[in-house]
Amino acid sequence: MRPVQSSAMTARLADLAAQAGVSEATVSRVLNGKPGVSATTRQSVLAALDVLGYERPVRLRRRSAGLVGLITPELENPIFPAFAQVIGQALTRQGYTPVLATQTPGGSTEDELTEMLVDRGVAGIIFVSGLHADTDADMGRYEQLRGQGVPFVLINGFSDKVQAPFVSPDDRTAVELAVTHLTALGHRRIGLALGPKRFVPVQRKIEGFLRCVQEQLGLDAATAAPLVQHSLYTLEGGQAAAAALIEQGVTAIVCASDMMALGAIRAARQRGLDVPREMSVVGFDDSPLIAFTDPPLTTIRQPVQAMGQAAVRALLEEIGGTPAPHSEFVFHPELVVRGSTASAPKAARVPRPLRATR
Repeated sequence: MRPVQSSAMTARLADLAAQAGVSEATVSRVLNGKPGVSATTRQSVLAALDVLGYERPVRLRRRSAGLVGLITPELENPIFPAFAQVIGQALTRQGYTPVLATQTPGGSTEDELTEMLVDRGVAGIIFVSGLHADTDADMGRYEQLRGQGVPFVLINGFSDKVQAPFVSPDDRTAVELAVTHLTALGHRRIGLALGPKRFVPVQRKIEGFLRCVQEQLGLDAATAAPLVQHSLYTLEGGQAAAAALIEQGVTAIVCASDMMALGAIRAARQRGLDVPREMSVVGFDDSPLIAFTDPPLTTIRQPVQAMGQAAVRALLEEIGGTPAPHSEFVFHPELVVRGSTASAPKAARVPRPLRATR
């Protein structure tokens, strides 16, 4: 760190500590971007740097007032462009420019995208379905980001190890809405198709499913466990999970994404099952254009508009120096009934052998 007014001057921790009214250890933590320092104290140390005429380290220089980063895991799933559109519009209305950074297979990781955005001086970052949702991931990356003085908000996936505002749909209630709808139609053998178990939204959906089938169908956890199939959040993943559930004789499948639901419909048709007359399918998200599939998909609508706007409000409060509560804002989902669900078939049917499709 070199001084602005004289290259011969050397910044001393003692001078900065005395000016800021804090300990030398605290000054050191701020200069090195370490967590564990309050926003007020960090600002005092940065002010001391300015008063004494020293340049701030690059990572601590004032951030752009106009740029906000948005990191998504992909764009192939239409729910992520939907979030990007809502968040981008909300930021633009407030005078900010959104910078979209998307992970791609074999491309940049979340950490690399974060570093890129920080280097460009963004005022803050919104993460959608990032590593914060992965219970196996190291949450220290977010504390390091906070130590650099970069505000951020996290969408979909809560961790009590990260001090930041979280925005989530009520995943437990979402599955309960779907199962309740299907039991009302007479279904008694209902399956759940979702992503890898290590993700927080997946764990919450399983909790909602097990609780609901126990209350409404009298199934204990051990009996219901085989009705839960893990796969990928893709059309192919939904197809694979649904194939396994169909072999177990389910008459309805609840999927953790609309893309998985489309895969489940494909799996049913490959086995000669009509949707919804012989197999009901429920999705999750209510992605754009999903109402125009064949059949139109019954799904759980994720409140993207409300969630995206809440994330922007929380981030702008952080940027403005009024930290938002470090808690989770949970939004209630909505069941949208369309043509992919119907009354359960009168008699259980043995699935036909898999047939080739053109």
